[in-house]
Amino acid sequence: MNYQTSGANLYYETCGNGRPLILLHGNGESHAIFEKAIPRLAKRYTVYAVDSRGHGNSSPVNELHYEEMAQDVAELIRGLRLEKPIVYGFSDGGIIALLLGIREPDLLSGIVASGVNANPKGIQFVWLTLFRLFYFFNRSQLYRLMLTEPDITKEMLETIPVPVSVIGGSKDMIRERHMRWIADCIPNGRFTRLEGETHSSYVVNNEKLAELIIGCVETMEI
Repeated sequence: MNYQTSGANLYYETCGNGRPLILLHGNGESHAIFEKAIPRLAKRYTVYAVDSRGHGNSSPVNELHYEEMAQDVAELIRGLRLEKPIVYGFSDGGIIALLLGIREPDLLSGIVASGVNANPKGIQFVWLTLFRLFYFFNRSQLYRLMLTEPDITKEMLETIPVPVSVIGGSKDMIRERHMRWIADCIPNGRFTRLEGETHSSYVVNNEKLAELIIGCVETMEI
């Protein structure tokens, strides 16, 4: 299915029954990374797996910015008349989810964000160096996005009123102390460390993600 926002044509797939759950993928990916988790999630939720602007089957754009990507999702929620969805975001999708919690908190009932950073300094130094090198050679807007955005401050995180579960692997690309800081700044935030997991090992094409999302949501007072 497609939904036209003010800035992009968003592609999304939906299935299941129950309260709405929006799934947001990471940088350079698409909704396809959730294919193994969706069947389990669809038994409990009405799942909306979305391709962000400039990704997957959604329309290409000249530039990518997290604020605009978050606005797309807000417009999708309003346009489809979704009642207080839960939003799960992986990596860049987690950034989008946090921005929704900051900009449009009344639209949501809760957020689960994994491998998320509030600014580029939250990325491990070795990965940040690699991304700078890749950007030097290919000038991809995907790398530019990660190197220059977001800029989410402590004061912004403190305004998020909905419960937020932050998940990170012990071998994550994002610094663990940074993810813990994000969770600590949010009034109803919590951090879960997954031993032995990398940035994407438990997310991309992994059924384990479904149980993690369900577990996080069950602990939320929503």
